[in-house]
Amino acid sequence: MAGILSGKRGIIFGAVDERSLAWHVALRCAEEGASLVLTNTSAAIQLGTISELAGAKGWELIACDATNVDDLRAFLSRAQEILGGKIDFVLHAVAQSTNLRRHKKYEQASYNYFQQTIDISALSLHKLLSVALETDAIAEHGSVVALSYIASERYFYGYNDMADAKAMLESIARQMGALYGRKRGVRVNIVSQSPTPTRAGGGWKEIEFFYRYSDHLSPLGNANADDCAGVCVALFSDLMQRVTMQTIYSDGGFAHTILTPELVDDYRRIERVNE
Repeated sequence: MAGILSGKRGIIFGAVDERSLAWHVALRCAEEGASLVLTNTSAAIQLGTISELAGAKGWELIACDATNVDDLRAFLSRAQEILGGKIDFVLHAVAQSTNLRRHKKYEQASYNYFQQTIDISALSLHKLLSVALETDAIAEHGSVVALSYIASERYFYGYNDMADAKAMLESIARQMGALYGRKRGVRVNIVSQSPTPTRAGGGWKEIEFFYRYSDHLSPLGNANADDCAGVCVALFSDLMQRVTMQTIYSDGGFAHTILTPELVDDYRRIERVNE
């Protein structure tokens, strides 16, 4: 039986290894019938296992720096040659913060690193979509999804400059969604995912604690990488042709939950221990 992405052509930015959200999205897209081209920076390809993973699937993997306009222009052209036509869907799963990886306090951030965080994690989406619009690379009624995190909206201790980058990423998605919708009927959305144990997530030293906390607080528990992939596939499909400029929360209800009975019981136990 044909999948809901049957006949569609997609490009996936950001897969590094089998833990990557982008890799899980790629697997699910292929299961639903899509043809794919994957991309990441040369450094990420060398450090990770994506080359071997993509090769085993017979998928093309092309090195591209998403912060470099010339690289993006060349990549989009090559991807269309490989896929045999314009691109129907795009996943932007590109993020990096050296300040976060080096555990720098927010108020002591290196501004050089800060600018890199913004360029890689947010402006890369603007550059990608600007080049794609200029070159008419995305098919009419296509779909673009970028991955974010709720720290874009709420203070999360330790997430630092990445939170600022995610807030900018979501703003860019809304503005580009309005532009692309009028010009090409293309949808641009955000998926805000639960904390997930990926290579990128490992840069946040509080991730293990917060993973347990958010799982405890979320009515449905944390969404895993496969859950994220399912949401992305739905957004790529024709089932959501009028959904754009939205932030979709793949987080088990965490974004809309403040207090649960379990959390109250935990605090009561802590109070009894401290008495």
